[in-house]
Amino acid sequence: MVSVHSISVRAADTAEALRALEREAASLGISPDFLCVFYDETHDDELIHAFLAARFPGVPVLGGTSCGGVMSEKGVGGDGSIGLFVIEDREGEFGVGVAELGDDAAGAAERALHQALERAGCPGELPELIWIYQAPGREEQVIAGLCRVVGERCPIIGGSAADNQIAGSARRWRQMAPDGPMHDGVVVGVLFPSGGVSVAFQGGCEPAGPHGVVTKVANVGGVPAQGSGRAILAIDGQPAADVYNRWLGGRIGHCQAGDNITNETVMFPLGIDVGKIGGVAQYLVVSPQKILDNGAFSTFANLAEGTRVFSMRGDRTRLVERAGKVASAAVAALPDGPASFAGGLVVYCAGCRMAVGDEMGRVSAAIRDSFGGMPFVGCFTFGEQGRILGRNVHGNQMISAIAFGR
Repeated sequence: MVSVHSISVRAADTAEALRALEREAASLGISPDFLCVFYDETHDDELIHAFLAARFPGVPVLGGTSCGGVMSEKGVGGDGSIGLFVIEDREGEFGVGVAELGDDAAGAAERALHQALERAGCPGELPELIWIYQAPGREEQVIAGLCRVVGERCPIIGGSAADNQIAGSARRWRQMAPDGPMHDGVVVGVLFPSGGVSVAFQGGCEPAGPHGVVTKVANVGGVPAQGSGRAILAIDGQPAADVYNRWLGGRIGHCQAGDNITNETVMFPLGIDVGKIGGVAQYLVVSPQKILDNGAFSTFANLAEGTRVFSMRGDRTRLVERAGKVASAAVAALPDGPASFAGGLVVYCAGCRMAVGDEMGRVSAAIRDSFGGMPFVGCFTFGEQGRILGRNVHGNQMISAIAFGR
């Protein structure tokens, strides 16, 4: 029998927030077998780790910083909030591994996965779910490393740690592992829950009309890329930023090299057509980041040369409603049906959170209603990892939901 609990508290002072967490945990009488922790970047990670290690010794834990705190079935926690997502499942198996990304992010992810499987007591076995939290920047390499071990045989779901203002500082994008916090790592959880699990992963935008083919890329910093990178130099053989600016009707024409264009383009990202479900095209969304020299721009995800990219369009209403639809899709896919749903975990893009603004309460309410009021915790990330049409991928401005069965 699986039990899921959520705890969300809010306080500017970390010690005060942890006292509130202790009161909530004591009132619930929880005894976790697995837990996730997400928190506003202003909190003291070392204090959070010390609390969890003392309060729940030996329990596999992972998580990290989340833009503007967390949300749950109780609403949006807001600045200064901390959230715990707790699974009690004596018949399940859970483990967490960790590695510094270093110069070989794929190798680091592979090592962390093997460590997680060993700690779960399931070496060589295929998990029901791999859950990851990592530093932004090398998400595709992390997925590639994990897939060297498991292929595409199980879903890889997770997020990239975030700060509150897209400051671009790795030391503000922090991860929490069983041995403590880190700022350039990947934390990998393997889950073998006894009640079953299902996932859903979708974006909240639709094609706006214009599209073109990426014809030249590089790695950010001008380093040559092996056919795929995050510096988009040309689309249809023309300077990429000029093409993109035309698609947006001149929206970023005033921007110069070095300017961050995240806020200007959050409702107008790029999309990649990855196939159809029920005759409906599915798009992986990629967010532009900065204007670079010579008419190029960078993105928060890799694009390969030869990829056709679509100009996408979003709005507040769509971003609010999509969260509830993704949650509903995850519940509907549970092996034993929606009646077996115990609780869920949600990853919601931090850029979408900022765009939705004061309507975020509607987002948490939509998820709560789709989850039938059952416990959930949601984090806000600078990159989302999930599964589309049987493939594990990294994208931006995406929403994922994980539903756990009883």
